[in-house]
Amino acid sequence: MRKIVLCPNARRDEGFACTEQVRTMLEAAGCRVVVSPVCAEGGAEPPFATEELETALTDADLLVTLGGDGTILRIAPQVMRHSAPLVGVNLGHTGFLTELDRENVGLLQKAAAGDFTPVPRMMLDVEIRRDGKRVFFDTALNDVVISGIVQSVHLTAMGDGDRILAFSGDGVIVSSPTGSTAYSMAAGGPLVEPGAEAIVLTPICAHMLAARSFVLGPERTVTVIPADVGEGRRCVLSVDGRGLTDLLDGDRVTVTKSEYRLLMADLGTRSFYETAFEKLGERE
Repeated sequence: MRKIVLCPNARRDEGFACTEQVRTMLEAAGCRVVVSPVCAEGGAEPPFATEELETALTDADLLVTLGGDGTILRIAPQVMRHSAPLVGVNLGHTGFLTELDRENVGLLQKAAAGDFTPVPRMMLDVEIRRDGKRVFFDTALNDVVISGIVQSVHLTAMGDGDRILAFSGDGVIVSSPTGSTAYSMAAGGPLVEPGAEAIVLTPICAHMLAARSFVLGPERTVTVIPADVGEGRRCVLSVDGRGLTDLLDGDRVTVTKSEYRLLMADLGTRSFYETAFEKLGERE
């Protein structure tokens, strides 16, 4: 009996209606279904038994998120150490990371039967070093953003110790291939196939004509150093949009390829190019 873990976003799946539909369908197909809600704080209580995600992932064959891209980004660091592939159902807005919509959740029976291609997604480790000591660590599926608040900030970005950019502007984005279709793209960065391995460095509103996006090899160590921070000038770090961490003058933000990857289940519903055209409004 295959074990399927459903991770509904309580803020997206009103009354857990879609979760109940999927749970009933998969149990009728002979699967063991466990529910582990995401973003449940302040939401309605589910009308069925639930488990903590870490416990539910034990021996899981498939992980299904029901929400949007933010739901996947939120749980990615929790599930990256486990072997269960993930497939997302979009109950939100754009849904670039999610493969299915509410209308075609029936395809989850195909996924539950193991009829999919597992696709590993590169992730990024980020740390803040202050006075030579690590004071922060996290892992991103999409991107790491260093930015000023209200005012511009001066940043130096380096690759393996060599200067790539030094500029004043709104900030800089360090993204994975998966994150290249998010904030990095909006800031003028390139689209990179999600199965590729690369680190994309994209300045945000740089006060410099020569500031351009760079695509670096996955083995590079990217270091971003803010300057002139303090006395009313604030610079912050955000990892996949999960809150803000203040940076101090001279902090070193280091981004490297993570040893972990998020394994996603590709059901073959559409290619990366079809998704880009459909979700980014370029269809005729």
